[in-house]
Amino acid sequence: MTVEQNKLYLSLQTEDTMDKKQENFSRYGKTFQEKLCHLMVEDRGFCDQMEEVLSLDFFELAYIRAFAEILLEYRQEYGVHPRYDTLETILKGDLEKYDEVVQTQMRQFYGRIKSTYKELSDSEYVKTKAIDFCKKQVLKKAIMESVKLIKTSSFDEIEKVIQNALSLGADSNFGHDWMKDIEERFIVKSRNPISTGWTDIDQITKGGLGTRELGVVIAPTGAGKSMVMVHLGAEALKLGKTVVHYTLELSDTVTGSRYDSCITRVPLGDLIYSKEIVIDKIKDVPGKLIIKEYPTKSASTQTIKSHIEKLKKKGIYPDMIIVDYADLLRPVRNTSEKRHDLENIYEELRGIAQINNCVVVTASQTNRSGLNAEVITMESISEAFNKCFVADFIFSLSRTATDKQSNKGRIFIAKNRNGPDGMVYHAFVDWSSIDIKIIDKPTNDDEEAIETSSSDKLNKLRQKYLKHKGG
Repeated sequence: MTVEQNKLYLSLQTEDTMDKKQENFSRYGKTFQEKLCHLMVEDRGFCDQMEEVLSLDFFELAYIRAFAEILLEYRQEYGVHPRYDTLETILKGDLEKYDEVVQTQMRQFYGRIKSTYKELSDSEYVKTKAIDFCKKQVLKKAIMESVKLIKTSSFDEIEKVIQNALSLGADSNFGHDWMKDIEERFIVKSRNPISTGWTDIDQITKGGLGTRELGVVIAPTGAGKSMVMVHLGAEALKLGKTVVHYTLELSDTVTGSRYDSCITRVPLGDLIYSKEIVIDKIKDVPGKLIIKEYPTKSASTQTIKSHIEKLKKKGIYPDMIIVDYADLLRPVRNTSEKRHDLENIYEELRGIAQINNCVVVTASQTNRSGLNAEVITMESISEAFNKCFVADFIFSLSRTATDKQSNKGRIFIAKNRNGPDGMVYHAFVDWSSIDIKIIDKPTNDDEEAIETSSSDKLNKLRQKYLKHKGG
């Protein structure tokens, strides 16, 4: 044990000693722990609840810990709650795994609770404080573990340990009772989908990206992954949704400018001339956008979880979370292989979607085979193919060198849990104004429209802006 651990351990031991010596003044000392164990014997329903959150080492006195162990082991082995006479029989039997002092103390404890089981006047108080007691005990363990992790600079892991301790008992849902909750299965639970802004894709996804789902964009470097995610975020904003956009590659101001362009259709290069137009248009957007910048590989999924909790404390609850992009996140705990790290990251992101009841959208790089592919499939996904198993919706954006010159591209539906997949859609992709549209296979007229130069658009918008300013 290190010097730091010793100091911390001694401080905690001092606190425990004070509890034991001054139990009348301690909230969770010997008296409380005896009453807690007593109630677990007396109240089967309460014992069911405690079994989900209680660890035997939470009990600091050996005889209480041993008694609780006998109680829980019996429940696990026989599937029923023991009666008083059953416990008495067990205590009269062979308890050689416990020393004689503990055996004697257990029998004395049983005698006390048997004679006073109807006289536990503050049972409701004990039940109310039981979770708080468990949290205190698990926090002690977490602090001890954190001291070790400090030596390895595993700060994300420390945060995770502490948060897990603090969240103890937060889930009061015991699950779906198949027999009792039959009515629930006949109630259609809405996915509350958020439109992608592409009618064709909304149709096959039953309205767009649903809550508790993970959507992934696959594209090679420079093809427009960030642009697609801004497009999806902007469509959500138009619907009055709250979007939290994490940027790991671009600055928050650059990302904000892309939203400005996407919402207003003012080209990026012309935004500097269009301040009043942008202000006038975005003030009418019903949604809320938070952009949070983290340097590449500086943030983990745990970092994102912590930030979301901060937002919730301010009353900001995300409908859509965008992570641009997942491959640039740092794993909470490194494994021996990068692909395992990435798989864990994607699993964590889907977990964030489920916990926060929102949509999570991210992106993944392609390998070399996807660089100039006409259509990018899941086989081109970089590093870890198992990412595909985690995601609910996967689509790719492919743009060859020729496509980029003519503002064209193709969107391929690689995976769709809510409908068909395998479709290829032709797209109009204008990077200058973050404009992405699904089109039919281009006709000659479409080709001409697509190939309209950005300079012509800029001139028209500049003239419109000058006219607006002059008026």
